[in-house]
Amino acid sequence: MSEFTEAFGERLLVARFNYHHISQEALAERAGIHRTQISLLEMGRRQPLLETFVRLAGACGVSGGELLGPIRWEPGRPGRPGRFILGEEES
Repeated sequence: MSEFTEAFGERLLVARFNYHHISQEALAERAGIHRTQISLLEMGRRQPLLETFVRLAGACGVSGGELLGPIRWEPGRPGRPGRFILGEEES
């Protein structure tokens, strides 16, 4: 598990409850994926494919940007690798 997958899982869980307060089963049906996939994503054990990400955002009634929230990628610089920013942290 990475910090990104854990942060995304938390965002998915928040979106599922905040926008529709629906079960994993209902979200899975709305997104056209299996319920265990929702569980694995929310626990931070899997990263979604792009198509799955778009389906989940639509099923939660939010944009992809809203689903990611403050998660973003900061490109690396010479001698410094890129990294995920998981909150409102400044570069």
